Amino acid sequence: MPVQRLLCFPAMPAPWRVMLLWVCVCIFLPTQAQGALVVSRGDDPTQETKEAMGPRSIKKRSTNPANMVELYSVRVDCTVTLRFAHTVMTSKALNRANSSQEIVFEVDLPKTAFIANFSMEIDGQMYVGDVKEKEKAKKQYEKAVSSGQTAGLVKASGRKMEKFSVSVNIAANSSVTFVLTYEELLQRKLGQYEILTRVKPEQPVQDFQIVTNIYEPQGIAFVETTATFLSNELLPLVKKAVTDTKIVNGYFVHFFAPPDLPRVPKNVVFVIDRSGSMSGQKMTQTRDALVAILKDLHEEDHFALILFDNQIITWKNYLTKATQTNVTEAIAYVKKIRDNGSTNINGAVLRAVKMLEKERKDMNLPERSTDMIILLTDGMPNSGESRLPKIQENVHSAINGKMSMFCLGFGNDVVYSFLDVMSKQNKGVARRIYEGSDAAVQLQGFYEEVANPLLLEVDLRYPENAVDSLTTNHYSQLFNGSEIVVAGRLTDNDLDNFMVEVFAQGSEEDFQEQGKASEINLDLIYPEQEYIFGNFSERLWAYLTIQQLLKNSDIGTEQEKGNGTAKALDMSVQYSFVTPLTSMVVTKPDTEDGPDSPLIADKLTEGNIQSGNGQDQTSDRKQKNTQVLRPLGDNTIVLSPPNHLIVAVVVQVAVPVAAVPVAAVPVAAVPVVAVPVPMVAVQVAAVVSFSYSSTDGDPHFMIELPDRDEALCFNINDKPGTVFNLVRDPIPGFVVNGQIIGRKKIDPHGKINTYFGRFGIIHQKLGVRLEVSTQEISVFHEGKQVKLLWSDTTSIKETNMDLRLTKNCSLTVTLKHSVRFEVIRHTNVWKKRHDQLDYLGFYNLDSHHLSDSVHGLLGQFYHGVGFELTDLHPHKNKEK
Repeated sequence: MPVQRLLCFPAMPAPWRVMLLWVCVCIFLPTQAQGALVVSRGDDPTQETKEAMGPRSIKKRSTNPANMVELYSVRVDCTVTLRFAHTVMTSKALNRANSSQEIVFEVDLPKTAFIANFSMEIDGQMYVGDVKEKEKAKKQYEKAVSSGQTAGLVKASGRKMEKFSVSVNIAANSSVTFVLTYEELLQRKLGQYEILTRVKPEQPVQDFQIVTNIYEPQGIAFVETTATFLSNELLPLVKKAVTDTKIVNGYFVHFFAPPDLPRVPKNVVFVIDRSGSMSGQKMTQTRDALVAILKDLHEEDHFALILFDNQIITWKNYLTKATQTNVTEAIAYVKKIRDNGSTNINGAVLRAVKMLEKERKDMNLPERSTDMIILLTDGMPNSGESRLPKIQENVHSAINGKMSMFCLGFGNDVVYSFLDVMSKQNKGVARRIYEGSDAAVQLQGFYEEVANPLLLEVDLRYPENAVDSLTTNHYSQLFNGSEIVVAGRLTDNDLDNFMVEVFAQGSEEDFQEQGKASEINLDLIYPEQEYIFGNFSERLWAYLTIQQLLKNSDIGTEQEKGNGTAKALDMSVQYSFVTPLTSMVVTKPDTEDGPDSPLIADKLTEGNIQSGNGQDQTSDRKQKNTQVLRPLGDNTIVLSPPNHLIVAVVVQVAVPVAAVPVAAVPVAAVPVVAVPVPMVAVQVAAVVSFSYSSTDGDPHFMIELPDRDEALCFNINDKPGTVFNLVRDPIPGFVVNGQIIGRKKIDPHGKINTYFGRFGIIHQKLGVRLEVSTQEISVFHEGKQVKLLWSDTTSIKETNMDLRLTKNCSLTVTLKHSVRFEVIRHTNVWKKRHDQLDYLGFYNLDSHHLSDSVHGLLGQFYHGVGFELTDLHPHKNKEK
């Protein structure tokens, strides 16, 4: 029988790895709430994170102090006030080597954010980034560099993030502190706000913390993280607010998101590209998404389907009411769509406009309803009219403000800027649909955002002569789950007469709402601080103004475009925002070889990002006048690891002075939260198990490699009480989490041997939840709860679950059309050792029903993932 080799790796403490945090905050209560969210661990990656990950290598960590840079502090401080988020990311590192090291500081930030500051402190010397007009920054750069090419400091990183990176040479025994600051106004989508933070320390960090402080005068309805078992919900209080206007330090911000309004019927024409480039998976996913969207139509809606390649084909020549019969017929038609031919976007969109116009003229549509066109395409127009500006002109002239147009660009080859401008010109938005297994979900997700119009022609009015420099205060429509935000500067301090009025068209009658603005004194709420992060209200106004000026810079007359761009540029420089019009120049310290060239950080736009590889597709700089970042040499340390995970989250909500009390976060008795994923990945068969093969009792994960006479094992050390996410499959909602316990006796070196003492297992679709400890087993199913003791021998057979318990030994569970696993109870392994604890082992017996999205410490191995091994050394024992 061949000998099985174990490939073992050093202990990997939980605090290192990518920290990827989503915080969704739904705000609607008329009270003040201040929340602090502290994160100290990590979780499984999302689809976009997985796509950003390349092949992973398993490498023995160097133990030579001369080659080590210690990252000893990572801190992220995010303050959210009135939905405006200010984030400061600080990393501190020390070069303990006896030679200089090239250190790369690399972090991800949301695409919607503007970089506001970057600084490096090296041995007490401060280097600060300077925001300048793009052309001036280019000239400064070219003055220092006569040749070469640069990739820039900012790259695309997945779907929602941008990657900021800078390298610097650090002398032996020297320290460096990197500080990056960015700001964004959180956008409300489907009733929630998302704070996205990704931190990536590559090694154990002594001081590691993510803190998010949330201040919302309207109150916090709930705070949750994507990878948690705990119920982080605040109990709903009082009532929802229709409109909320706050005044801070001479600026006001008005949030408008009325609840409980009846939806306005919509008349939508789906214009679908079925050209040859849509073949294969794209067409399959488009069909699947359309079927789901059609099923979601309300009966009072009207719809039509137009397919195009070089020809234009309509399902029917008119819009059809979304009755069950018509929807069923349309679904059958959609399932037969096949790709063919070239791409005539111009003709297809103009056909949709004419169809809507005719239906309106013939009075076949409800008077109080909204008309929209949703275009899905993946490529360049190459049939009929193919000149992009001419197509935009034709469409804009035909629509003439009478309807909205939404454009979805599928994949890498689409000319996104063309679709973006065409949408903006016609009261809509564009969205890129990324190629991947979840493309159909992306399509459905976009449709959900525009599926339920609530109000039309929304006009927000403020006292004349009391405000100036207003951001956009008229919107053609408001969708359910979204929000209108208007900010402005006050010119009159008489706040008693500051009334806000909102007028709009509803589904049955005109809508009118009045409200009075309230002033916030942040000095009372935060007496220990000078006030959060300075003039935040002015910066919120500036951020929103710049965003809207940039959005409108592609539409309007040439004079309007020029004036808007000039104003956006002036404000970007004034408020130190890195926008598409400005660049941040980072001057690096001199090296032994002389002065080092400056680097430039630009703001990417969706139009110049090639989504497939996450790299910058175009640049304003001519390549011959730019410089490339030096390749990383042998003495280079990159302060970033593989792209994964999230962990334990503690949410605290305090009540500020003179505020209505807000319910505290209930800590549910449900077991566990999510934890880290190791940086190894191995292609294995469906049967994956882990066991305790070491006698010290630490959790020992063993992955069997069916194609070779080897097994992969790894340890993860952490303090007792830490919870690890073992398996997480978001499709069926299957989660396995394990909590570790510590041995009573601590060895002379201070090491605490740990074991698994508790498991939490949930299958949301089947409605099954298990809590397994070393003392008892709790089974929750279909509203019933059963408690079992390990001293029992019994079985439970339900429709979706088969459970067998063997006395003081094992628990075997089979979930219908899902997984089969076993929990084993280990007790009194060493009879003469009185410091031992009973502990548990988890063995997965059958996982082939789990989806490709499964992840977690064990779940990541359930489906094929490539790997390579490096730095392997022979063991004294030839059998190892």
